Amino acid sequence: MKLTSTMLKKIIEEEVSKLATDELDDDKPEETDADEYADSVEKHVDFVKALKVEEARIMKRLAQIKEQKTKAMKKLLGKI
Repeated sequence: MKLTSTMLKKIIEEEVSKLATDELDDDKPEETDADEYADSVEKHVDFVKALKVEEARIMKRLAQIKEQKTKAMKKLLGKI
């Protein structure tokens, strides 16, 4: 079956008529109060603060590990 220009025009007209008859959703989005977002933002800020504290703790531990590694390497090289 070949798709002729006449057939293509007919298909397009059918689709346009479908779009014209479909009801568009005119519902407006629900409005939310700012205090609802404030709670969410506050939770995110608290989470970021907790992550910052955790990061500081991990960085301190990493520094200790690096120091121990350096001491161990010096000891090892001193025995060779």
